[in-house]
Amino acid sequence: MYAPYALRSEESRGRRYPEKPHPYRSAFQRDRDRVVHSRAFRRLESKTQVFTNRESDHFRNRLTHTIEVAQIARTVASALGLNSDLTETLALVHDIGHPPFGHAGEKALDRKMRHYGDIFDHNLHALRIVEYFELRYPEFRGLNLTFEVREGIIKHSRDWDASEFPELAEYLLDQRPPLEAQVIDLADELAYNVADLDDGVESGILSLELIRERLPEFERLWKEVEKNYPDALPKLKFSECLRRKLDHMVTDLIHASGHRIRAARIHRASEARQYPERLLRLSTEADAERRATKEFLHECLYDSSMLSDDRERLEDVISDLFRFWMENPKDLPASYQEQLEQEKPARVVCDYIAGMTDNFILREHEARIGGREDVEQKRRR
Repeated sequence: MYAPYALRSEESRGRRYPEKPHPYRSAFQRDRDRVVHSRAFRRLESKTQVFTNRESDHFRNRLTHTIEVAQIARTVASALGLNSDLTETLALVHDIGHPPFGHAGEKALDRKMRHYGDIFDHNLHALRIVEYFELRYPEFRGLNLTFEVREGIIKHSRDWDASEFPELAEYLLDQRPPLEAQVIDLADELAYNVADLDDGVESGILSLELIRERLPEFERLWKEVEKNYPDALPKLKFSECLRRKLDHMVTDLIHASGHRIRAARIHRASEARQYPERLLRLSTEADAERRATKEFLHECLYDSSMLSDDRERLEDVISDLFRFWMENPKDLPASYQEQLEQEKPARVVCDYIAGMTDNFILREHEARIGGREDVEQKRRR
């Protein structure tokens, strides 16, 4: 049963192209299913989360990360009485606009686009995917998702200035996103903070000893687990600590957010939109723990020499191919060459690269750049 402040599907502002209601699925359930069946969603399986070397089959990729975020988000939504169907849909679509190679890919594309007076943002690209690039229906282009899902795609993790982004004006930029959308950014960070500790130890970059030394809250959990399971293998103790850490943070998010919603006397979804700040947040203590974990991961994992060197190499791959297609637009697929009539070349090239998987872009780089470099080296000899 939904709380009074939940956003019900019958209150949706509808779709860009009107459709008849489905006999047994709500509008947000249909949106969820359209996302899951999209090509862009399937491609997440072959896109980097943190690790690109694939030395372990157990590292998260964008798809497994997305599934973990959806599980957390749905749990939070259900506990708070929010619309869990809308929340799950937003969780499943939240990373659909990510390019290959994770944040390295996004950084490289944004740098290239700024050179041409534009930007690349994975949430804006996700909106382009669901509105334009997905081709599944004869009646319309894109997935024809409800307004609330499209709004949540761009607003779940940041606020936008309508004067700077007039093309987004229809998405109520002067208002907060619905509570269901506010869940996503927090569920995303809680998921990857714990997952990246796990994958960091799996990779050998992080050690259990370093985590215990640098994160006091984790050390407290470790002592509890050691007391309860003295004979367990260290790997199982570590897994139990991660489980307890995630459970603690999710529980805190539910309790702290519920308290804020009640204190603000929010009784309708429209009131949450008009509130001067986002209502879903961790408590002060838990947020300090979140920040400490995030800082630790940046210092000891993301900025480690192993990942930094790999990141620079992969950024070069994207830069090389961006330059190649800007100089050789006739080598783009026919569907993208057609877009050159309406879009700037840089945007067309950016869109093409952003949709690629890690493996595909590496094959393209070998075919387009690697082969040419080999020929040029032979000529110089």
